[in-house]
Amino acid sequence: MTKVLQVTIYKSISDDAKLAAYAELAGPAMVAAGAKFLARGIPVAVKEEGQKTRTVVVEWESLEAAEAGYNSIGYQEALKKLDGSAIREFRYVEVA
Repeated sequence: MTKVLQVTIYKSISDDAKLAAYAELAGPAMVAAGAKFLARGIPVAVKEEGQKTRTVVVEWESLEAAEAGYNSIGYQEALKKLDGSAIREFRYVEVA
């Protein structure tokens, strides 16, 4: 199996309270599913078309593990708390 990195880029956040409620559940749910958080927060610098928006980088043992984490009951409960208050982009790339 090839490890993958999940890169989540927040394009906009409309409700910080909902994001906080989501994060309270999402982090533990993902860790329980095997996630290893490598970075999260606002970028210290951006280049070219980059935007200084919240970014999260997570390492998974495989794409299958990442999918299982995303679809887990715990993470799905976290998504309910987010309630559409953030527009995000998820990318999965193989670790070189």
